[in-house]
Amino acid sequence: MDGSELLPVGRRVAYWRGRRKLSQQVFADRLGKSKSWVDKVERGVRTLDKVSILEDIAAVLRIDASVLLGRDTQPAEVSGQVEGVERVREALSTYDVVVGRPAAPGQALSADRLARDVTHAWVTFQHARYPQVTGMLPGLLVAAQRAHADDPAAGRSVLVQAYRLTASLLVKLGEVDLAWLAADRAMTIAAGDAVLVATVTVQLGQVLRASGRVRAARSTALAAAYRIAPPDPDDAPAAELSLCGTLVVQAALAAARGGDDQATAHLLDEAAAMAARVGDGHDHYRTGFGPVAVDLARAAAALDLGHADDAVAWHEKTVTRDAWRWLPAEHRAAHLLDTARAYLHAGDPGNAVCALLAAERTAPYEVRHRPAARAVLARLVHDPHAPATIIQLATALKVA
Repeated sequence: MDGSELLPVGRRVAYWRGRRKLSQQVFADRLGKSKSWVDKVERGVRTLDKVSILEDIAAVLRIDASVLLGRDTQPAEVSGQVEGVERVREALSTYDVVVGRPAAPGQALSADRLARDVTHAWVTFQHARYPQVTGMLPGLLVAAQRAHADDPAAGRSVLVQAYRLTASLLVKLGEVDLAWLAADRAMTIAAGDAVLVATVTVQLGQVLRASGRVRAARSTALAAAYRIAPPDPDDAPAAELSLCGTLVVQAALAAARGGDDQATAHLLDEAAAMAARVGDGHDHYRTGFGPVAVDLARAAAALDLGHADDAVAWHEKTVTRDAWRWLPAEHRAAHLLDTARAYLHAGDPGNAVCALLAAERTAPYEVRHRPAARAVLARLVHDPHAPATIIQLATALKVA
């Protein structure tokens, strides 16, 4: 991570303390620390190297600990990994095509057959069946690389889509460095085709944001969006408008992660205008873009900006609409996890439990395999009023 990309943690603490209008003394009292300790943290004299301390600070400031670090960070004890990720890593590390090694039996598939297989894998991902997708990807990646080598024109799109899917899955599973490799490979293959590059930039923006490079995530998403932006939105094809709008949403989420309220609001309003023209119930370029998706992004952005009550309000308003149920299970479950975090930061663990259990019912693997979900569960299980369902789930997943 480039140090110029992020403020030091101590300065972020000072920034959010100021946002919450807390004096150093009041902040110290709520943490059970001395004013001198707070002052040293904010000046960078004392480092914050314990997850528990970061979580305590984040709780007092009513933000997520990842905001303090500028990245998605989870305690090691609650991280989980889907079996088969190592095989995906091996597939991404294979250079058989480049060095001219002949294809193994069963690897030489037609581009049409591969396109169908990749589509099936995307649908499986949207149903949040992450272990199944993880099992599919190694073979798909190798076969798609071979198809592209044999016929670059016919195999280009399917290889890009395979890499996009790989990056999406790996970000979910907390394998950010590996996701970055997949997104970078996709960008290299897509170069020269503005629309194909824009599709890849959706995943690249997610990867950059997850790795803490919020400035790069924002600028890259906007550059790709404006490159394909139609001159007259009223006459633009819905697919291109969806892709452009999704990229603007990605830029807005990056702005929120960077603490820029004004830019976040402006970009989300811009995306909402595009979404109104597209409507709900579509999945152009695997974006799921529409008015409901934008409003869910408003909730996620509010949470990153530290406005947990606003995040909860957007959630409660949006999930009552019919189009909420039209979104893929993966999208709905991911939003419900964000909502659980928002309720926690709003001091409402009861509704946080409800949101987490709703996510588990919607897409069990979203809760069972995502580090972010397991971190929420780890916080809920320590609540003295945690229901038996939460304790049972934590026990089953070995989350302490």
